[in-house]
Amino acid sequence: MNKPTLFTCLSPALLHLYDLNQSVVVIIDVFRATSTICTALYNGAKAVVPVADVERCKQIGAEIGGITAGERDGKVIPGLQYGNSPAEYPRDFIEGKTLVLTTTNGTKLLHMALECGASEVVTGSFPNLSAVCDFLVKQNKNVILGCSAWKDRFNLEDTLFAGAVISKVKEHFTIHCDSSLMAENMYELHKNDMENFIQLTTHWHRLAAYGLQKDLQYCVTKDVANVLPIYRDGMLVVG
Repeated sequence: MNKPTLFTCLSPALLHLYDLNQSVVVIIDVFRATSTICTALYNGAKAVVPVADVERCKQIGAEIGGITAGERDGKVIPGLQYGNSPAEYPRDFIEGKTLVLTTTNGTKLLHMALECGASEVVTGSFPNLSAVCDFLVKQNKNVILGCSAWKDRFNLEDTLFAGAVISKVKEHFTIHCDSSLMAENMYELHKNDMENFIQLTTHWHRLAAYGLQKDLQYCVTKDVANVLPIYRDGMLVVG
């Protein structure tokens, strides 16, 4: 029996090179959008509405009575209520509410994947690693692991997460893809020293300058918010 294929796209700027039709696309934005999304849903949010731009975020928030949130370059956007920190969405705050979220990289890539014809879109980060892997194996469809990167430039943390997924699911897929091979090798090399290695990354330095070290450590902790955010009718809900 032919196994489905798996590819890793290292940047949104490369997405057009992949065939997304009939594929499950995993949107990866470890620092911090996809970590925040799974955390909010794990803590009982009704849904997360990902939007690409700030004005749309405010508009939808007003229409549905949702919590508007987002960041650009790691900072909360003026005019929005909250930021893109997983720590801002504990159960006693977010349960039963809808979060309308816009971020620098992750929400942009999600909309690109939908426009390119992805059959299914889910979001992944270390806090929901197992939920993502279980879903991909059960679906038995072609997979694109989409790294949100940083303004189209390669980043390490998203690639490491792609490597963690590949390490867990590779026997179920045909993988002839150098970016996947690199991602898995890098993850295997550093998986036992992730917290230290991740501190070398550009994004860590950028966000740590805003005092966000605790956020960042949480974002590389496995399975602490182990639900599957899946895109349905304009929203991410628990799959």
